[in-house]
Amino acid sequence: MKWLAALLLVFFAGNAAHAESCTRSLDYILNDLVGDLPEPGQAYQGLLRVCLQTLELNNVDDAYVLKDGGIAVLPKDNSLIATASTLSAFCRQNPRATLRFITPREKSKGLTTGLVVLMSSQDADPCQKILGTQ
Repeated sequence: MKWLAALLLVFFAGNAAHAESCTRSLDYILNDLVGDLPEPGQAYQGLLRVCLQTLELNNVDDAYVLKDGGIAVLPKDNSLIATASTLSAFCRQNPRATLRFITPREKSKGLTTGLVVLMSSQDADPCQKILGTQ
């Protein structure tokens, strides 16, 4: 029984670091730290699921839920080919979502969860437009 508890602890502790930014950003949003929300609270629970799925993509170092309903990603590789592949995989999994990449310049400014949550995804094309289903 102890080995099972140890195995579960290792498994969940290893995944907690990645899920932390998704959960932390959602907590930041739902605890009224960003003002009025453009989406109902339950919509953000769905965004948490999308964010957690996004963490599983190859080129994703970290992911966040955005106040405006998008998902922000800190890519491992910011090259055009790598980000295009990430965007394609994201849109196949989430055809109605919007993905916004955090640029190296933005990252160098020392981003906090609060700053990322407030980033706009308006400049990013929604998956519906990318997939041609709009």
